[in-house]
Amino acid sequence: MRKLPEQLVGAALVILVSVLFNSIGYAAESTADAKYEGLTKESWTDLALKYPEPYFEQDEKAALSPEILANWWSVMQDDTLTRLITLSLQQNKDLLSARARVNEARAALGISKATLLPWLDANGSWTRTDTSENSPYTGLRGFHTDYKLGMDASWEIDVFGRQRENVRAASASLQAEHASLYANWVTLSSEVAMNYISLRALQERLEIVKEQVKSQEKSIELLQAKRDAGLISDLPSTQASYTLQQMQAEIPELKTSISETMNRLAILTGSLPGSLQATLQKNSGLPDINPQLYAAIPADSLRQRPDIHAAERKLAAQLAKTKAAKGDLKPKFSLFGSLGWESENSGSLISIGSKGFSIGPQISLPIFHAGAIHRNIDVQTEKEKEYFADYENTVLQAVAEVRNSLTGLSQERERKEALQKGTKSAKDALELAQNSYENGLTDYHDVLDAQRNLLKLQNDYVVSKGQELTDLVQLFKAMGGGWSPLENDEINNSNIKNAEKVRKQ
Repeated sequence: MRKLPEQLVGAALVILVSVLFNSIGYAAESTADAKYEGLTKESWTDLALKYPEPYFEQDEKAALSPEILANWWSVMQDDTLTRLITLSLQQNKDLLSARARVNEARAALGISKATLLPWLDANGSWTRTDTSENSPYTGLRGFHTDYKLGMDASWEIDVFGRQRENVRAASASLQAEHASLYANWVTLSSEVAMNYISLRALQERLEIVKEQVKSQEKSIELLQAKRDAGLISDLPSTQASYTLQQMQAEIPELKTSISETMNRLAILTGSLPGSLQATLQKNSGLPDINPQLYAAIPADSLRQRPDIHAAERKLAAQLAKTKAAKGDLKPKFSLFGSLGWESENSGSLISIGSKGFSIGPQISLPIFHAGAIHRNIDVQTEKEKEYFADYENTVLQAVAEVRNSLTGLSQERERKEALQKGTKSAKDALELAQNSYENGLTDYHDVLDAQRNLLKLQNDYVVSKGQELTDLVQLFKAMGGGWSPLENDEINNSNIKNAEKVRKQ
């Protein structure tokens, strides 16, 4: 039987190895896609459950549904607020930066995954050479031409999983950036709501002052008429005048605060300062919330917080980086191959006689790196401890924020109720003082005192209403409201358990 030419056998081997490279490479890429990029939500941990949950008593109202928590602003039933939050989630500049960081992390994941696949490069050259006739070397003399065309392939076989750990690290970093983006959503929506509440409270206070100014101006007119008729002295009208001026002095300050708050809302929504005045100028009043919502605290509130997810994913990424660093101590196995053609003229370049190839394995084992590899492992291990401490601190901070929000909300509700009753009593006191003055039983100073007390209580009551709503928004923020929470079947505790082992070392 006739044997095949050696060159043909070599070419067949190169083609076979190339096909093998591509097959294994595609399989590796497919596995990486399914195992890493397919994680659309962060793995979770039960570390948060080690700490006391900051809830109301068990006999309180039922918990809010995840749907309400994810879109908590809908419970305020304020269309303007909903539009502002929607606009901010679309146009806020900080969110645009966060989205860019997500895309950056996604590209970095693609770079890491590329290391699992074979690399193939094509090359070609044309060289015109004039060799010295007096050269001591034998060979060609004078002019000659060299044509080259070929391909080089290389592949580091990830026997010990070092490259796969780098992919896991990049995947976890991408998930951490996603979680950070969600955390920005939570913060942004709460900032918009709190500034909106502040705006409506300021507008309401401005209306109260304006109403008091009108009432005081009418009182002054009556006092001046009585003075002109000789029924009273100048003192009551003079006292009423400086009280009026005190009220009027509050108006510019309130208008300035209103303008500044509108500008803050414009920046939060990614709009030009001043562009929202037409939308926000008319006061629609503070949102009215059902008090039963205050007791509806989810039983897994800490699981809603994306900042905790981000901290856990950063820890997971660092765990993978440490494993990858340890992989540098192990041998690296590679395959390489090349196939090419070389000839003195272009006409015979692509022919069996011009072909050449090389193929073979390669192994690399670190012997002496002056301790650099071990020091890098030490660096990555210490970073594990750092990220674990950051994670644990994030959880503790979350517990504190929920507790503080619950306490603040409860206390502010009591304060608001007391101020509401005080405002009603102040109105009654003002009416009694006016009747006593008109009947000659007291002087006008009692009326002025009653007016000032009423104005203060009305202002304090509006401020308290706004603060109660702000505390509610802060509670939603503390619970991670404003994004979709995880499901129970998406819980994975392995990352934290591994980190706890590192911390105890």
